[in-house]
Formats: sequence, structure tokens, C-alpha cells
Amino acid sequence: MKVLIVLTSHDQLGDTGHKTGFWLEELAAPYYAFKDAGAEIVLASPKGGQPPLDPKSNEPAFQTELTHRFEADADAKAQLAATVRLDIVNAADFDTVFYPGGHGPLWDLANDAHSIALIESFVASGKPVGLVCHAPGVLRQVRAPDGKPLVAGKQVTGFANTEEDAVGLTKVVPFLVEDMLKDLGGDYSKGPDWGSYVRRDGLLVTGQNPGSSAEAATVLIQAVTQA
Repeated sequence: MKVLIVLTSHDQLGDTGHKTGFWLEELAAPYYAFKDAGAEIVLASPKGGQPPLDPKSNEPAFQTELTHRFEADADAKAQLAATVRLDIVNAADFDTVFYPGGHGPLWDLANDAHSIALIESFVASGKPVGLVCHAPGVLRQVRAPDGKPLVAGKQVTGFANTEEDAVGLTKVVPFLVEDMLKDLGGDYSKGPDWGSYVRRDGLLVTGQNPGSSAEAATVLIQAVTQA
């Protein structure tokens, strides 16, 4: 199994002057779910090279056993420092793709033509796609083969409005993931705030929040073996 993980290159949290990027747990937990399943992993980002880490995600309150494992893994950190540029990635080379969240993707990947085309190519080829937390926001302009929004009529989840409100960024983000998924016709549902909650509908696997990262990756692996 060959897995592509796509990370944000965006590091500015709106006009707040604060930094954002990808959320560490949302990379670390899936990374080791895939690695421990024997997968070959390639990391990519719009700009290539070292993607920005949301500094909050590496604060003690948000660290986990798997984030510590990642931070101590020289090979993983070297791979992260040298992500492949997204515009040279070919979906044909991979069995699946996974998007970690963090707020960054709402600004760049949600509008990135290469990301949009990549996801559409995976789906058209019958390959599953996984996204967690804010990353379902990158589906905003993605279309199914029939031309409709990819999420239309599908069971989906993503970072809940209540969770965005809890972190005080409802007025900062360019759009709310929950509202966007509903507006495009997605059958949105959620579990308790911060608990693991994952939905799979055919080739589409979505997780609600950072705590859903490991389960989302496990469900995505199952989807690959069944594809």
C-alpha cells in the first residue's frame, strides 16, 4: 500500500498575527497507523519542503504518545522537512490519500487547483480519500464524476461549529467546515466535541477532530483493502 499525505503550506491565522499550519496529532496518528500497517508513505504540500506546524498543536496539553513518537523519529522528521511539491504528484502512483487538518488547509488547500484535481482523480479511479478535522474543508470545490459536489448526499463529518466556537476562531476562519459541508448537500453528523467520530461513505472517509485521526486512518486502510 502506498499512501500520500497532503499537508498545508499556509502559516497565518487570518489577520490575528498568530501562526497556524497543520495539527501535529492529525499527522502523527495516521502516519503511524499507515506505517505500522506496512505502507509506503509520501508527504506532499503545495509549496514543498517543510510545512508549517501549528505551534499550539505541540503544546503539552495536545501532545500524545504518537506525537512524542513522531518528534523522536529522525526519519519521519526528515521526511516532513522535505515534502514533495503537490503539483508534481500523480494520483496514479498511490492507493489512497489522507489530509490532516489544522486551520491552514482552509486558506490554501481548499482553493488549490492541484489538490482539487488530485482528489477528483483519486475518486474517479475508485481510490478512497481520507480527511480529518478541518481538512474536509478542502472538499469545498471538489466535484464528483457526475459534476455535483463530491460531498452531496454523502455521510460526512468534520470540525464542528461548537468546536470552532470553543477555540474562539469562528470569526477568524474563512468558512466553517460544518456549514460548508451542509451547504454543499452533505449529510453532516457529529459526535461529542473532541471525541473520536468517523464517517465512511463509499470512497470518502472523514473524521471530526484531532481525536478522530487514528480511527480515520484505520477506516481508510480498511477502505483501501476493500477497494
